[in-house]
Amino acid sequence: MSTFSGLTRAYSGLAAARAGLDVTGQNIANVNTQGYTRQRLETSAAASPRPSLFTTGVRPGEGVLAAGITRLGDAHLDARVRITAGAAGYTAVRAQAFAGLEDGLREPGAHGVSASLQEFWAGWQEVSNAPEKDAPASTLLAAAGQLTSRIAAGYREVESQWATSRSSATSLATEVNDAAAQVAGLNRQIRSAVNAGTPANELVDRRTQLTATLAGLTGATVRDNADGTADVLVAGNPLVSGTTARTLQVTGPAGIGEPGTVRIEWTDQPGAPAGVESGELAATLSLLAPAGDGGPFAEAAAGYNAFATTLADQVNALHTGAGKGPFFAYQADRAAASLDVLPTRRGDLATGEPGAGGFDGSVADRISELGTRPGSPDAAWSAFVVDLGAAARTELQGNALAEVSATSALQQQLGATSVSMDEEQVNLLQYQHAYQGAARVMTAVDEMLDVLINRMGIVGR
Repeated sequence: MSTFSGLTRAYSGLAAARAGLDVTGQNIANVNTQGYTRQRLETSAAASPRPSLFTTGVRPGEGVLAAGITRLGDAHLDARVRITAGAAGYTAVRAQAFAGLEDGLREPGAHGVSASLQEFWAGWQEVSNAPEKDAPASTLLAAAGQLTSRIAAGYREVESQWATSRSSATSLATEVNDAAAQVAGLNRQIRSAVNAGTPANELVDRRTQLTATLAGLTGATVRDNADGTADVLVAGNPLVSGTTARTLQVTGPAGIGEPGTVRIEWTDQPGAPAGVESGELAATLSLLAPAGDGGPFAEAAAGYNAFATTLADQVNALHTGAGKGPFFAYQADRAAASLDVLPTRRGDLATGEPGAGGFDGSVADRISELGTRPGSPDAAWSAFVVDLGAAARTELQGNALAEVSATSALQQQLGATSVSMDEEQVNLLQYQHAYQGAARVMTAVDEMLDVLINRMGIVGR
């Protein structure tokens, strides 16, 4: 070993310790950065040169080499986070939608349809007791108007929720397209960095965050490639392939009553469904489905219409039979929204049988008893409320379980990849001591050279 090779060896240790301090400083600086994955310096011992004819004695290695900076990510945990994010996104959107539908019922309560039905039947009962008086008739007409208003309000709230979800589907598709374009751009940068031999850990962190976002939106999966890029697949079809990204578009009706089905299609293949099966986008599509395909909004609207039709038909059957014409009017395709009360004064009400005199309230009495009969409007409304409430509870429970799973996966990922200040403090001391030791070796070699160069021949005089 020559004296100068000792200097080179000490310098390699100095450089490696400085690189280790740089990596530790990067970790500490990003301790609170969301999505950052901790890094470690990889070192390896430099082998001694091949011996020659003039080599004498035992030679150690040539110091240390900084082999690279490793990103301490976990592909298995990343995949689990994406899978659970897709499931949690799907259940969260549906649970929120069902909660909104349930809130729109306002049941049980003084502002629900049930309370209005009771007031409506009670109004008919009062009219039957005093058919010749104006006050009970006015009370009945006011109760009927309130009942139709609440039915129409509930139906229009469902229409509004459908329209909001339709708009949300478009926004989510735009968000997916933007994220996919960013992933493709990051793939391009990562591939260039890998080819140049420079670290791309921060770029990989950003891509991992974006793929997790895409998984939450579409249930997308990720396939890593050998060149550092990653493909993003939606239902097995590439959304991002290397440095190329495809786009999605929303097609279908713009209103709840319009024919057709809202779908997500590939922009470059119009008419071909993207087959999104999980995530927020799939959940939104399921909410917008027609009633026959299980769409909750369409089914709720159909439930309102069925109830309004049942109420109007049963009342009209008795009211028309008494010679005064129908009590309610409605449009067949939007019965709940168009339900209207035709009588405007006491004289328009059919309170008794024709020719039975002004004090006959038998027809009004029979109408007041409609609420207690089998197959009554009250029973239809109660079944509608119970079914919707049970469905909402099921969705909420499913979402709670999915959230627990997603939170657990995220915590495991953070525990394995986030920065530990205790660990970084230990690394900081280790690299500091290594740097000081290498510097001390260089000082010792320098002193040796000083003796060799400046004091040779005068030592011992």
